[in-house]
Amino acid sequence: MISIDRFLSDEQDPKAVEKVIGKLNDLLTSGEELLYLAVQKKPAVNLLPDSIAISNKRIFYCEPGNLGLTMNFKDISWKNIKEVSFKEEFFGSKFICVPQQGENIVTEFIPKVQARKLHQAANQQLEEYKELLRQQKLEENRATASPINLSAQPFLDVPLLEKAEPELIQIAEVVEEPEDETTLKLRKLKTLYDKHLITQEEYEAKKAAILDSL
Repeated sequence: MISIDRFLSDEQDPKAVEKVIGKLNDLLTSGEELLYLAVQKKPAVNLLPDSIAISNKRIFYCEPGNLGLTMNFKDISWKNIKEVSFKEEFFGSKFICVPQQGENIVTEFIPKVQARKLHQAANQQLEEYKELLRQQKLEENRATASPINLSAQPFLDVPLLEKAEPELIQIAEVVEEPEDETTLKLRKLKTLYDKHLITQEEYEAKKAAILDSL
């Protein structure tokens, strides 16, 4: 059960928070945590305020219905959100959610302090989701790398190095210079051929392909 106390730090309406939290308890999925909740404060009558809740998986929009007897919930996951922002006005702030598709979702009359913290929490979760996507993309790129890169061997012939004197190895490490990508590929290809891992025909074909790519 979620405690409402930690969502009352910025003068949120306790009754509104209690009603929203009571419903959100049943909507949260496994591993989902509620991070912040902001409650609308209209300049005149504020009997039925809307609320916005931020979790580590999505944004909840909570709107009272039937004169407060029911609560309508809409949610949008971080993968479907392009960006979030807020705009301070005379009466509170507007909190703006820009989805990947469709119209912006704008909620008015959010108290300024709550709007700032709402934006901070939402923006942090959005950045964490984008970082997760970047990491997944890097993993996919590694998994789909070309076979010649996956099976690449050191350009120095290891068996020969094992027989060499330590002094000679040290000298080789000192005087070697960085090579361009084409030279490195040709050297790796020659190593594979010298070790009889590819035939002469394959060697000549791959060598021609590398040179043709220049």
